[in-house]
Amino acid sequence: MTADPASSAADQLAGYRRKRDFAQTPEPTGASPGTASQPRFVVQRHRARRLHYDLRLEIGGALASWAVPKGPTLDPAVRRAAFRVEDHPIEYLDFEGVIPADQYGGGDVIVWDAGDWRALEPDPAAALAHGELHFDLYGRKLRGRFVLVNTGRGDPDREQWLLLHKRDEFAVPGWEPEAHPYSVHSGRTNEQVKAAPERLWRSDLPADRAAVAVPAAADGTDTDTGAGAGAGADELRRLDDLGSAGTWEVFGRRLRVTNLDKVLFPPRPGEPPVTKRDLLRYAAQIAPVVLPYLTGRALNMHRFPDGAQEKGFWHKALPNHAPRWLPRWTNPEAGPGETRTYLVVDEPAALVWAANFGALEWHPWTSPVETPHQPTYALIDLDPGKTTSWQELLVLARLHRTALAHLGVAARAKVTGRRGIQIWVPVTGGPDFATTRAWAEQLSRAIGAVVPELVSWEWGVSERGGLARLDYTQNAVNKTLVAPYSPRPAPGAPVSAPIDWDELDEPGLTPDAFTIRTILPRLAARGDLFRDVLHHSQQLPPLR
Repeated sequence: MTADPASSAADQLAGYRRKRDFAQTPEPTGASPGTASQPRFVVQRHRARRLHYDLRLEIGGALASWAVPKGPTLDPAVRRAAFRVEDHPIEYLDFEGVIPADQYGGGDVIVWDAGDWRALEPDPAAALAHGELHFDLYGRKLRGRFVLVNTGRGDPDREQWLLLHKRDEFAVPGWEPEAHPYSVHSGRTNEQVKAAPERLWRSDLPADRAAVAVPAAADGTDTDTGAGAGAGADELRRLDDLGSAGTWEVFGRRLRVTNLDKVLFPPRPGEPPVTKRDLLRYAAQIAPVVLPYLTGRALNMHRFPDGAQEKGFWHKALPNHAPRWLPRWTNPEAGPGETRTYLVVDEPAALVWAANFGALEWHPWTSPVETPHQPTYALIDLDPGKTTSWQELLVLARLHRTALAHLGVAARAKVTGRRGIQIWVPVTGGPDFATTRAWAEQLSRAIGAVVPELVSWEWGVSERGGLARLDYTQNAVNKTLVAPYSPRPAPGAPVSAPIDWDELDEPGLTPDAFTIRTILPRLAARGDLFRDVLHHSQQLPPLR
């Protein structure tokens, strides 16, 4: 007889429950087993009595867990001690916060890495029982083949295992986890969690993951405004106190900032212009929110060093004078005359540096640097023509909304900050760009056939007769769409703002409604409406 999954998960979690008082701790209780079709994993950086990393693999409705004191590594020459601990509930996958000091495991926790995993053995639970598990991780930091081996040492409640990475294309000699201390969900560090734990339960996460509202700071100053643990009030005050130039310490990095009073964005009617100081302040506040969309990806910078009122240019190469601490990626496939070394925004200070460098727009690659030919999003760009009205563009967006809902596909939309709307569809399983491009084209052509009077498929703008283009061609390596929350070079510093699908029906919506001055209060009230694309593991369904 096959065991009931719920009762099996409950049995697995008995040890977990015995050690916790759920009347005092906000940790999830394990009310129900997970339902994801693809097993998931998480690595949490946990500072309790001592720092360690918790590796958790979704198996049989619970999270099989190991404490790894020195953390996982991509270095195949290194073996890490890993101690088997009690299984944890599925809800713990997204836990990022502080466990009270008087509770078991008391301390601060961040989601250091997360993603899907695949066991090489047909029955991973049986493989663990036999003491050896071979598996592949598909995370943002950890990729490739790993092995867990029971050494036979330790007591039954704390078995000692070894964790190692195989010699494959993802192996990196000398790779250390402590060089990558930021959360993949929020861009925060453990220090920021400990300093402001009330900010870590996000209102945009599902209710069964214990989301809470963001309270105001204790001194009455709103240091967060919904942007996660961004630069604190003291850091922002130091920026305000600088003259036209100086050294600003932010997120633990010292940045030489210049021309702080220079106007970068012309004003909108009734508003003051936006200065470089304003842009740096915004970058520091929004960095933890936008970081998960930039981490592990090459960044194409659209620079406007003379301001949005002048013509900008694309700057992909990280300059030689860039600080050595900036994360970077060297493209091994770059040919003569092509960019070799790119900025990778793996920490908040790197985004502030880019803004100071004159990058008014932030364009991350669709694919991570570890697998540059395997995108994690399929992109649809609703690009209005010269005669396309906003109402006509909304018709096209609503048709995409209906089609995606009919297909059961999770996707999120955002206004571009200029005239258009973009849709990002998260994908997993390693499709190539030809696959995502063909799928996006097939979907958009089917929708365009419903309203052919609104759509042109011609490549050249002058050949479209002023009609809109449903552009699927950005699904290609090193082609990008602007990141969520990135500014756009226009008066008032509008941003590319995520929207709820229902907002397509609201009469007050406009494509450039949100600016760097208004998006933070919106985040405080609505949460990050784009975060869904980071939490869905789905494959693109056939359209025929």
